[in-house]
Amino acid sequence: MMSIFHDMIEKTMEVFMNDFSVFGDSFSSCLTNLDKMLERCKETNLVLNWEKCHFMCREAIVLGHKISKYGIEVDRAKVDVIAKLPHLTTVKGVRSFLGHAGFYRRFIQDFSKIARPMTHLLEKETPLVFSKGFIDAFNTLKKKLTEAPILVVPDWNLPFELMCDASDYAIGAVLGQRKTKHFQPIHYASKTMTEAQIHYTRTKKEMLAVVYAFEKFRPYFV
Repeated sequence: MMSIFHDMIEKTMEVFMNDFSVFGDSFSSCLTNLDKMLERCKETNLVLNWEKCHFMCREAIVLGHKISKYGIEVDRAKVDVIAKLPHLTTVKGVRSFLGHAGFYRRFIQDFSKIARPMTHLLEKETPLVFSKGFIDAFNTLKKKLTEAPILVVPDWNLPFELMCDASDYAIGAVLGQRKTKHFQPIHYASKTMTEAQIHYTRTKKEMLAVVYAFEKFRPYFV
């Protein structure tokens, strides 16, 4: 697929395995780009599944995310399924929940910090005790998912803002821009500290968060 559309990727279309989307900044340009894509399919005998084709959409679900002119959102259908999950009773259930919730971690500020009581249960030789902290983390993550913000598309003509934070056992950052004077998030990121990092001084933890943030979002600044 990549080789077929190699000269169009990131210019007029995006490809991910068997799925691809064609885009344009106006209706006419979208039609032109669509025509080029269909012509390429004809030239290479690439057959499309008509039932899975959607044309001239103002918004669409792409790879589990809702894409529109406003930005990127979670797929509400998937989030509703996660939000309705009952209390977890097994390690397998905890791992499954964190996997599904973690898929949308870019939408949740301090995901690693919130999830720490849950991820702790996945560590070796940890007793399976569903404490109040665990239950609070479970409910908080579900609530955060249902209230997930719209992440805006980067405007390369505006400066980026990067905010960092560190807690006792996790570090986090958010990349965003100010549009109409209000800060709008582009991506939230966080990670749990290692056992050695947990014993750092407060100042060193803050610096660790800064280093993590610049490494995570380096492509936006270089």
